Amino acid sequence: LSQGLSEVPSYALNLYHLHTHESLDVVYRIGDTYLPAALDQLNHFLRDHRTQTERAFDPREFDLLHSLMAKLGRPDGVIDIVCGYRTPQSNRFLRTRSARSGVAEHSQHMLAKAIDIRVTGVSTGRLRDAALSLGEGGVGYYPTSRFVHVDVGPVREWSFGARKTRRVAKRVPRRGARTSVGE
Repeated sequence: LSQGLSEVPSYALNLYHLHTHESLDVVYRIGDTYLPAALDQLNHFLRDHRTQTERAFDPREFDLLHSLMAKLGRPDGVIDIVCGYRTPQSNRFLRTRSARSGVAEHSQHMLAKAIDIRVTGVSTGRLRDAALSLGEGGVGYYPTSRFVHVDVGPVREWSFGARKTRRVAKRVPRRGARTSVGE
């Protein structure tokens, strides 16, 4: 049996960048095929807004955002982007703004594997919980700044800016990952 074209799932993201005030509503993948022109649009949209520097994002980050919005029951909802890609210079700048900035020295943002987000109408705590439930990559909870960091690096979680700051880099195996004794 051949699968009809209408049965192949498409993956879309609807984004709004809080710093550039740009919007992007794009289908970035059809079935198992990522669309190069759409990935280029996403890479430009998520550029370092301070330097205008672009870097190719790990497409798994877009899948993570898509899964997160589905988990929230808002597959067509708008994701507010607080931060996408960061150059090493921008990352250093943010780290020096405050002694307790919450910006990692070796941030996944510099690898184009992380995005800080908000979703209107969804509390930061609920957004964090939904991201954690996916069991993919890192999830940082920034309740004071009202955003959640999601990345496709190692599975871990941390909080920053809560009443009692908790910087726990808790590593947890990816869902379905095999682990060995002592890992």
